[in-house]
Amino acid sequence: MFTRRTLLASAISAAVAPLAAGKPVAVLPSRRAEAHPITPEERGRRQARARELMGRHGIGAICLTGGSSLQYFTGIQWGHSERMFACLLPRKGAPFCISPAFEEERVREQLGKMPGGADARIYTWQEDQDPYALTARGLREAGLTTGRLGLEERVPYVFASGIAKACPALEVVSATPVTAGCRARKSPAELDLMRLANSVTLQAYEAAWKQVGAGMTTADLSAIISAAYGQLGFPGYASVQTGEFSALPHGSARPQEIREGAIVMMDDGCTVEGYQSDITRTMVLGKPSSKMQQVFDVVHQAQSAALAAA
Repeated sequence: MFTRRTLLASAISAAVAPLAAGKPVAVLPSRRAEAHPITPEERGRRQARARELMGRHGIGAICLTGGSSLQYFTGIQWGHSERMFACLLPRKGAPFCISPAFEEERVREQLGKMPGGADARIYTWQEDQDPYALTARGLREAGLTTGRLGLEERVPYVFASGIAKACPALEVVSATPVTAGCRARKSPAELDLMRLANSVTLQAYEAAWKQVGAGMTTADLSAIISAAYGQLGFPGYASVQTGEFSALPHGSARPQEIREGAIVMMDDGCTVEGYQSDITRTMVLGKPSSKMQQVFDVVHQAQSAALAAA
């Protein structure tokens, strides 16, 4: 699934080769083999936990559209578009999907990541048909005509409204007690992927920083970091800001040149099997001023105190 990060990383990968050739980034080893995908068995346990929480909160089914919760429970990677794709997980019975007809093959391919996915029902709709009416039909055939339907928080309003109108006897509620109730507690496999994403990010930053020199632009450094992620085997991107622009939480789009004695801030991360790192590191090219050191020390003390108290 393309994201802002993967798209930007792809766009600059060809341009960065001359910058990275024969330097620390170019000799980074691939770490792809360290990433172990979430198994269908673990997704089965997630669905079982979701059903338990549905029973506790009086929810008959949850509806998932494109995004991280859909991937978490099913393994399906899907973005949002004007055409509704949804996967519904009933408290009792098998999950089923609502899909544009021309996407059916892609859906079936991805359902293999879900336990029992090969046998899941897929209700397809053509361009002149109503996906919301089809959703109501799928719920009826799953035995849900009344009660509560939980919508995952990232379901677009246009889809939520259409489903609610097509299912007037169902009370549409938030599925967050179910989705967050599952996702907030990480399994050992998830923690391993998150730790790997963080480790890869720090390794990419370290290698890229060894290639920084005065006169380089922030775009150059961003491209080198993306190349480092490519060498390490994962899609990633970093926003790089320098000087006064490093004071802005999400930086500036203005062209910036890295100068001796300037602060350089690197922010963002990579994706490992759907798990995202997000790390900011602030460096100084050369020797930091006394004020820079003072601010660093204050922040470091605050972080250390918070960590000790946690």
